[in-house]
Amino acid sequence: MRRSLMLLAKAAISILLLYISLRSVNLAALGERLSRLHAGWIAASLAILAAQLFILAARWRMIAQGCGLAPRYDAVLRMSFVGLFFNQVLPSTVGGDAARIYMLAREQGGWAGATYSVLIDRVAGIFALTLLVFICLPWTLALVQDPVARIVLILIGFGAFAGAFVFLAIGRIHWKPLMHWAPTRHLVEVSRTAWRICGSWRTLSIILALSFVVHFMTVLATWCMVQSVSASVNIELLLFMVPPVLLIATVPISIAGWGVREGSMIVAFSYAGLPQSDGLVVSVLIGITFFAIGAIGGIVWVASGARRTKPADIAVHPAPNGTT
Repeated sequence: MRRSLMLLAKAAISILLLYISLRSVNLAALGERLSRLHAGWIAASLAILAAQLFILAARWRMIAQGCGLAPRYDAVLRMSFVGLFFNQVLPSTVGGDAARIYMLAREQGGWAGATYSVLIDRVAGIFALTLLVFICLPWTLALVQDPVARIVLILIGFGAFAGAFVFLAIGRIHWKPLMHWAPTRHLVEVSRTAWRICGSWRTLSIILALSFVVHFMTVLATWCMVQSVSASVNIELLLFMVPPVLLIATVPISIAGWGVREGSMIVAFSYAGLPQSDGLVVSVLIGITFFAIGAIGGIVWVASGARRTKPADIAVHPAPNGTT
């Protein structure tokens, strides 16, 4: 019952935010942009976002090795594509992560290592995104004149950093009550595993570099989307606008980020003095592109014989012994 209510709440939020986004833009301008859609730029964006998965697979494999696992790169790449598929078709924003945990644990025989590797991989991506937002903050604040929006940007940046600090700090705290409750015990172990992986400057540098490349590729793919609708936005401006939008879209309050991403992109375009309709159409195109790549992951899932894994099992039972 609780799971159904959460699903309904997320669906309602997505629908409400999409409705508000549509109400806030000039629909005539939106239709005019879509009428001039260039398929070549869409294909370029699709290729860039698909290529991201090859880099993400390399990062996840390196982290998995730090967790005591030894997966092959081709297996990790396949799991990454399948994970994106489940991110798009399951109602939970963590459906893809649960799928990756399930498949890696089944292949490697270790639930703890598989779970920790996916959690650390997720944290690494969010931390790098936060760092990028923080580095670009002076230019972003110069772009945004609204005082409330400035405060929100600062809170997002420092809030994400605070979360990363707490995550890392909990692994250094030797407080016995934390080890008595399964969720906090696993959180402590994940943090300590992250410390072990980060203990090597070479490994840490490679993980951060791969994460930055992934985020820059997202900015580049967004620029291709902008070109596809003949909007006048340069890539430098997108570098300041897109990372905060992506960071906000990670908040798990909607289905696959729909609604949150569109609303945030409209606000970002508006503060940059750009047409809100351009922000909406670019954001929707990004969502559709991810859905298309997820469909490729679905084909990989079926073709690889992973269809024996039931989606319901992934969504409901990602791991035993209370591991999530």
